[in-house]
Amino acid sequence: MFEASCHCGLCVLAVEGLPETVTDCNCSICFKYGVLWAYYTVGAVDRSRLGPTDRYVWGDRKIAFLRCQGCGCLVCWWPVDEDGLFRCGINARLFPLAVASALRVRHLDGAGTEEYID
Repeated sequence: MFEASCHCGLCVLAVEGLPETVTDCNCSICFKYGVLWAYYTVGAVDRSRLGPTDRYVWGDRKIAFLRCQGCGCLVCWWPVDEDGLFRCGINARLFPLAVASALRVRHLDGAGTEEYID
Protein backbone atom coordinates (compact mmCIF):
# COMPACT_ATOMS: atom_id res chain seq x y z
CA MET A 1 0.00 0.00 0.00
CA PHE A 2 1.30 3.44 -0.95
CA GLU A 3 0.10 6.59 0.78
CA ALA A 4 -0.03 10.14 -0.52
CA SER A 5 -0.24 12.60 2.36
CA CYS A 6 -0.54 16.38 2.54
CA HIS A 7 1.99 18.38 4.59
CA CYS A 8 -0.04 18.42 7.83
CA GLY A 9 -1.30 14.84 7.50
CA LEU A 10 -5.03 15.65 7.54
CA CYS A 11 -5.52 14.29 4.02
CA VAL A 12 -4.22 10.85 3.16
CA LEU A 13 -5.05 8.81 0.06
CA ALA A 14 -3.92 5.20 -0.29
CA VAL A 15 -3.41 3.05 -3.38
CA GLU A 16 -2.29 -0.54 -3.90
CA GLY A 17 0.26 0.21 -6.59
CA LEU A 18 2.09 2.98 -8.36
CA PRO A 19 1.49 4.07 -11.94
CA GLU A 20 4.15 3.43 -14.57
CA THR A 21 4.29 7.18 -15.23
CA VAL A 22 3.11 10.46 -13.77
CA THR A 23 2.04 13.47 -15.81
CA ASP A 24 3.42 17.00 -15.77
CA CYS A 25 0.76 19.05 -17.56
CA ASN A 26 1.22 22.63 -18.75
CA CYS A 27 -2.46 23.60 -18.96
CA SER A 28 -3.46 26.85 -17.29
CA ILE A 29 -4.24 25.32 -13.89
CA CYS A 30 -1.78 22.42 -13.64
CA PHE A 31 1.13 24.68 -14.55
CA LYS A 32 0.23 27.07 -11.72
CA TYR A 33 -0.34 24.23 -9.23
CA GLY A 34 3.03 22.65 -10.09
CA VAL A 35 1.76 19.11 -9.54
CA LEU A 36 2.58 15.73 -11.03
CA TRP A 37 -0.55 13.66 -11.64
CA ALA A 38 -0.74 9.95 -10.87
CA TYR A 39 -3.87 8.64 -12.58
CA TYR A 40 -6.08 5.95 -11.06
CA THR A 41 -9.57 4.60 -11.43
CA VAL A 42 -11.85 6.04 -8.75
CA GLY A 43 -12.38 2.61 -7.19
CA ALA A 44 -8.64 2.02 -6.77
CA VAL A 45 -8.19 4.91 -4.31
CA ASP A 46 -8.88 4.56 -0.58
CA ARG A 47 -10.32 7.91 0.58
CA SER A 48 -11.20 6.80 4.11
CA ARG A 49 -8.58 9.17 5.59
CA LEU A 50 -9.29 12.14 3.32
CA GLY A 51 -9.84 14.94 5.81
CA PRO A 52 -11.56 18.28 5.28
CA THR A 53 -10.94 19.79 1.87
CA ASP A 54 -11.82 22.85 -0.15
CA ARG A 55 -13.04 22.27 -3.72
CA TYR A 56 -12.35 24.25 -6.85
CA VAL A 57 -14.40 23.50 -9.95
CA TRP A 58 -14.13 25.40 -13.23
CA GLY A 59 -14.39 25.04 -17.01
CA ASP A 60 -16.60 22.14 -18.05
CA ARG A 61 -17.26 21.39 -14.35
CA LYS A 62 -16.40 17.70 -14.71
CA ILE A 63 -13.60 17.58 -12.13
CA ALA A 64 -13.02 19.19 -8.74
CA PHE A 65 -9.58 20.03 -7.40
CA LEU A 66 -9.37 19.20 -3.68
CA ARG A 67 -7.08 21.13 -1.35
CA CYS A 68 -6.41 20.29 2.32
CA GLN A 69 -8.11 22.79 4.63
CA GLY A 70 -5.24 22.46 7.11
CA CYS A 71 -2.08 23.08 5.10
CA GLY A 72 -3.44 24.02 1.66
CA CYS A 73 -1.72 21.24 -0.29
CA LEU A 74 -3.47 20.25 -3.51
CA VAL A 75 -4.36 16.63 -2.87
CA CYS A 76 -6.11 15.42 -6.01
CA TRP A 77 -8.65 16.04 -8.69
CA TRP A 78 -11.83 14.03 -8.49
CA PRO A 79 -14.79 13.64 -10.86
CA VAL A 80 -17.76 15.79 -9.92
CA ASP A 81 -20.07 13.05 -11.20
CA GLU A 82 -18.51 9.69 -10.30
CA ASP A 83 -21.06 7.94 -12.51
CA GLY A 84 -19.77 9.74 -15.57
CA LEU A 85 -15.99 9.87 -15.12
CA PHE A 86 -14.13 6.92 -13.67
CA ARG A 87 -10.61 8.38 -13.51
CA CYS A 88 -9.05 10.62 -10.90
CA GLY A 89 -5.65 12.21 -10.37
CA ILE A 90 -3.58 12.10 -7.19
CA ASN A 91 -0.85 14.69 -6.66
CA ALA A 92 2.18 12.38 -6.90
CA ARG A 93 4.28 14.97 -5.05
CA LEU A 94 2.41 13.85 -1.91
CA PHE A 95 3.95 10.38 -2.04
CA PRO A 96 7.16 10.02 0.02
CA LEU A 97 10.12 11.67 -1.72
CA ALA A 98 11.88 8.37 -2.47
CA VAL A 99 8.71 7.04 -4.13
CA ALA A 100 7.82 10.18 -6.06
CA SER A 101 11.34 10.80 -7.36
CA ALA A 102 11.57 7.26 -8.77
CA LEU A 103 8.49 7.68 -10.99
CA ARG A 104 8.94 8.39 -14.71
CA VAL A 105 7.57 11.82 -15.61
CA ARG A 106 5.75 12.39 -18.90
CA HIS A 107 5.03 15.88 -20.21
CA LEU A 108 1.55 16.67 -21.49
CA ASP A 109 0.93 19.72 -23.67
CA GLY A 110 -2.39 20.51 -22.03
CA ALA A 111 -2.06 24.15 -23.08
CA GLY A 112 -2.03 23.30 -26.76
CA THR A 113 -2.18 19.95 -28.49
CA GLU A 114 -3.38 17.79 -25.58
CA GLU A 115 -0.66 15.31 -26.55
CA TYR A 116 2.36 14.02 -24.72
CA ILE A 117 5.49 15.79 -25.94
CA ASP A 118 8.20 13.44 -24.68
